Amino acid sequence: MINISRFNIGSDRCFIIAEIGNNHNGSFDRAINMIDEAYNSGADCVKFQMRNLDRVYRRRSLNAVGNDLNTEYSLDLLRRFELSIDQHYELFKYCLKREILYLCTPWDDVSVNILTQFGVPGFKVASADLTNMELLNCLIETKKPLILSTGMSREHEVITSVELLRRHKTEFVLLHCNSTYPAPVEDINLRWMNKLRQLHPLIGYSGHERGVNISIAAAALGACVIERHFSLDKHMEGPDHAASLLPHEFRQMVDGIREVERALGQGERRVVSQGELMNRENLGKSLVASTSLKRGTVIEAKHIKTMSPGQGLSPQRFEELLGCKLMRDMDDEDFFFESDLKSGSVSPRPFLFQRGWGIPVRYHDYQHFSRVIKPDLWEFHLSYSDMELNPSDYLQEDTDADLVVHAPELFSNSHLMDLTSPDDEYLEISIRETQRVIDITRLLKRFFPRTKTPLIVANIGGFSTNSPFAEAEKNIRYERLGQSLRKLDLAGVELIPQTMAPFPWHFGGQRYQNLFLKPEEIIFWCKTFGLRICLDVSHSKLTCNHYGIDFYDFIRQVSPYTAHIHIGDARGLNGEGLQIGEGEIDFDYLATVLNEHNQSAGFIPEIWQGHKDMGSGFWQALDILEGKL
Repeated sequence: MINISRFNIGSDRCFIIAEIGNNHNGSFDRAINMIDEAYNSGADCVKFQMRNLDRVYRRRSLNAVGNDLNTEYSLDLLRRFELSIDQHYELFKYCLKREILYLCTPWDDVSVNILTQFGVPGFKVASADLTNMELLNCLIETKKPLILSTGMSREHEVITSVELLRRHKTEFVLLHCNSTYPAPVEDINLRWMNKLRQLHPLIGYSGHERGVNISIAAAALGACVIERHFSLDKHMEGPDHAASLLPHEFRQMVDGIREVERALGQGERRVVSQGELMNRENLGKSLVASTSLKRGTVIEAKHIKTMSPGQGLSPQRFEELLGCKLMRDMDDEDFFFESDLKSGSVSPRPFLFQRGWGIPVRYHDYQHFSRVIKPDLWEFHLSYSDMELNPSDYLQEDTDADLVVHAPELFSNSHLMDLTSPDDEYLEISIRETQRVIDITRLLKRFFPRTKTPLIVANIGGFSTNSPFAEAEKNIRYERLGQSLRKLDLAGVELIPQTMAPFPWHFGGQRYQNLFLKPEEIIFWCKTFGLRICLDVSHSKLTCNHYGIDFYDFIRQVSPYTAHIHIGDARGLNGEGLQIGEGEIDFDYLATVLNEHNQSAGFIPEIWQGHKDMGSGFWQALDILEGKL
């Protein structure tokens, strides 16, 4: 890795150069405009060119004696399009102001000295000068890092220049390049990057082709630098415009490269992603009991069969299960779990917290959990099928605990809850189904008489499939939520929107979430609608990771508006609901912030599949959190 200004070149982030060169066509104002456009297009760096023609060309060529047509044409353009030294310095200062890096390709020793006086942090070497040993030695003496294009050169010439740079311990990057404007796709030979990497570890790509696909592919092949010519009008005079990208094309390339970078990963090990875990749970296979089994049974092959869903022990653990003694009774087709292979897992017990605590349950497992644990609250997670059940078949009167209900995110007929939908028909279905949840909650309240106002946790919608909302669309959706809230009969209950993660999982795939993400929006709309929230710690950590927000400051800001808390760990951009301690959150510090800014909100451990193995994930989380909250 080498450093040029604040950029670490050779890291996982590709350094992207907008090569303005002489595409300003001699206009200083256009050059300023191009810097702005390059910055807005996502470039890290803008690069210009500087020549002292008397040092670059022989006198006879400058006097137009014996020149071929190409040289005559090039010299004519250079004379007309070159900027003054003072103008270059103004561009250098303007780039500092705009916080985009200024680099320049010097074509001669005089230009090197001028640019050194500017204070440039590095130099770009044109393909035409890779074999210019005199210029390379001049650049080496500056002791600044170099980026060198290898177009036009033969392999032995590249090797000779690399050996020179190594002897002088110069930091440098080699750019694969085909110096044709524009370059035919068939001539680009991207795989040559692999051969270059055998000569030197830091390899990039300087492209002159049409379009953006090949440059994005170069990034996928490990290019640490991508350079592309940049123009405001491809039809302007000059040879480079035709091989250049317009601002919107450059933005497309940058976005594609950044997407590729996120997709490349580290490649060191296979990690099952959150989305895959969901589909593994739904579609995978598990070892289950082939018949009812009693505690103490020594497990034989006849006691085991393999069936979906994949919520229990993997079928690959079959041999490990044989000969184990059961420590529990099992019904036919109950899942085998990790705890059936060993003893010593965390068990339910009385937990002590300074605030109300509970666990999430479904109707069908409430009776089991109520026999082994006595929490301060129960949070019933409803599915759309649960909404058709009679709660009296599962609950007893006068339960000594508080009630929280989590509304379904998905209703029947694949209808995702969205109280912000611009589609009137879709919105009415969401309102109708939400009202049913409210009515069910009122019915459930009689089983929990100590509960004054049941809380209803809801993911209120505002998702999109292909891209995030623009700011204007977000405001429209929030206003739409306000309309929906006015249509709901909320007497006797409190609807609390859940803080969301930017990339939720729907139907086994990833979508974009747009609402109740950032703290300032949460606070503004809570005040506007008179709402409180369910603070989902894991979701909010992922949001902070995505937007670069300080997570603990986020917690400070939204805590006063929090009615209830979901606690789980998180990692990266979509690793949600992790066990406490398996992600990136400092729970000691989190607890300090929560205890200082909100001492009344109750919580549940929201651990992915925490209910499995008789709730072992919940007990482990509560065991770790005890004494903190």
